[in-house]
Amino acid sequence: MSEAGISAERLLGAQADDANWITYGRNYEEQRFSPLDKINTENVGELGLAWSADMDTARGQESTPLVIDGVMYFTTAWSKVKAYNAATGEEIWTYDPEVPGETGVKACCDVVNRGLAAWGDALFLGTLDGRLVKLDRETGKVEWEKVTVDQAKSYTITGAPRVIDGKVLIGSGGAEFGVRGYFGAYDADSGEELWRFYTVPGGDEDENSPEYLRKAAETWSGDVLGSESGIGGGGTVWDAMAYDPELDLLYVGVGNGSPWNRAYRSPGEDGTGEGDNLYLSSIVAVRPETGEYVWHYQTTPGETWDYTATQHIMLADLEIEGEQRKVLMQAPKNGFFYVLDRETGEFISGDPYVTLNWATGIDENGRPIENPETRIDKTGKPAMVTPGALGGHNWHPMAFHPGEGLVYIPAFEAAMMYAPEADWKPDVNRGFNVGFDLAAGDLPPDEGFRREVAGTLRGMLVAWDPVKGEPRWTVEHPGPWNGGLLATAGGLVFQGTAGSEFNAYNAATGDKLWSFPAQTGVVAPPITYTVDGEQYVAVLAGWGGAYALSVDGELMKRKAPVRNVSRMLVFKLGGTSALPEAQDMATAPLDPPPSRASADIIAAGGKSYARYCAVCHAPGAVGSTVLPDLRRSGTLENKAAWLSIVHDGALQDNGMASFKGSLSKEQIDAIREWIIFRANQDKVMSTEQ
Repeated sequence: MSEAGISAERLLGAQADDANWITYGRNYEEQRFSPLDKINTENVGELGLAWSADMDTARGQESTPLVIDGVMYFTTAWSKVKAYNAATGEEIWTYDPEVPGETGVKACCDVVNRGLAAWGDALFLGTLDGRLVKLDRETGKVEWEKVTVDQAKSYTITGAPRVIDGKVLIGSGGAEFGVRGYFGAYDADSGEELWRFYTVPGGDEDENSPEYLRKAAETWSGDVLGSESGIGGGGTVWDAMAYDPELDLLYVGVGNGSPWNRAYRSPGEDGTGEGDNLYLSSIVAVRPETGEYVWHYQTTPGETWDYTATQHIMLADLEIEGEQRKVLMQAPKNGFFYVLDRETGEFISGDPYVTLNWATGIDENGRPIENPETRIDKTGKPAMVTPGALGGHNWHPMAFHPGEGLVYIPAFEAAMMYAPEADWKPDVNRGFNVGFDLAAGDLPPDEGFRREVAGTLRGMLVAWDPVKGEPRWTVEHPGPWNGGLLATAGGLVFQGTAGSEFNAYNAATGDKLWSFPAQTGVVAPPITYTVDGEQYVAVLAGWGGAYALSVDGELMKRKAPVRNVSRMLVFKLGGTSALPEAQDMATAPLDPPPSRASADIIAAGGKSYARYCAVCHAPGAVGSTVLPDLRRSGTLENKAAWLSIVHDGALQDNGMASFKGSLSKEQIDAIREWIIFRANQDKVMSTEQ
């Protein structure tokens, strides 16, 4: 190992290392607070662009860069890796793992990647197709790679690895499609798997199974966990991890069930959902040396709304009721902000940080007090539920300012209509396996109603007091899906927005002190570092992710014209660089062929579209600004061309895989007819405005 190598001691001291940013959340506590103060509330107005670099991918960008001894390393869409001189922007090397394009249909939420881990003289990343790769940090050359998932199934990796004492920790995603969740530890030198922790039972537990899985099995019913259905139960670990070296505990966040609808996933004798379904939507603490289970806390027992607990986990020491407590904090999708004792998992507090209607509070035992009308796996009836499946907070990292005692949350509100799908059956080949009719919440073509619904979407930067359980201040944004956060000792909070801004706020008051027009939505979290004593702030810009794919594209273009411009932006005081002139967002008018199919064919096509296509091309076929708007596809009037793409996979290298294993040619053509019908509806509406 060179003198510049990343060691256990260096990771333990990461918070005091003001020159570098050597691990995903800055420190093992994942606080994303920098002690740097050369850029501060007094001079942040002098911040200017130092350098920028355009990426070679036009999809969502969610990576946290690492900076080690003057070199910046980060991942981009499609699991590519870049290295730049952190002061000048000179490119040093690039690595492309050549993820097969058809892997894109296995990703629920864009072909993103959130970052790297460093150990010794190496970098580690997880690729979208499920590999863990070790790269030489100086050259970008592959030292080894290990397949960590069953690549025949819809597993993906989008999260950043972590390293604890030479063990590389990584999980995976895919619960929407139907997989069994787990995370594992791999030897940094050899890539050998050291241990694996399953988050849900396998359906075959016996006296030889780990006790934690035997206990979990008692909270499930039905056969989803068994080999007969092959759907796995979900519970993937696709993002959050934190580590307490003093307690030697690794904390991970566990995701949603597969399918979402508990009535199908864990049915009782009456056919409705039952059981807590451990360890879905839970925070689990394990020993990093062995993977031994220590404790868990379930945020949403028997979850049925895609309420993952994979959101950012943060550790801190807080004074609560006169006592110093070692706490774990999380704002998961379900809308409550949790404070737990991180040694025992004891519930301390849980308060709503956004508007919610699925529960009225949390009882003294830490269980939610549910609203029975929103428990749709019990009622079997549709319900509008808040938060929706995107949550009140998604993957976007929070930040903590110890001086202010505040956690800054990139929060939002977006309700969702959940409608149980009748006679649902799993399809592990393609498409969502959620047990809900995803077409039920489609907005009708009447734009007055569509605008009204879009107007209910709120994005907020919430400065949350975790001791009082309330916000100290809130900044309203024009829409959801705003970027992750950075707090600094300069009294600043940095955040990008869906409105194509990169902003600096006063950490104490929320006053906006500086703004930069980024020309694109900024989703990723910023970092800060120094080179030769000069402080820089960096953020990877580029619109994408789950909301960007599912949003009503026409309304988004009018409300905030967001397109993808994938670009690294780096700032310093007195920076004088400039971006190229912004390009126009002009869109071709709707000009579909006439709709002549029968009502039955159109209805059948709409149902298939909702299950297999909406995840990438948006509900209602109202395309996003990231992927093609199918209403404007040139293949709509050519059945053969349409089939060559959707059935035969002519564009699989671009991410559009074949669906012939799940849909017949007749069903695929019915989707085309439904899109033609929808395009004509919207064309009429646009001419009537």
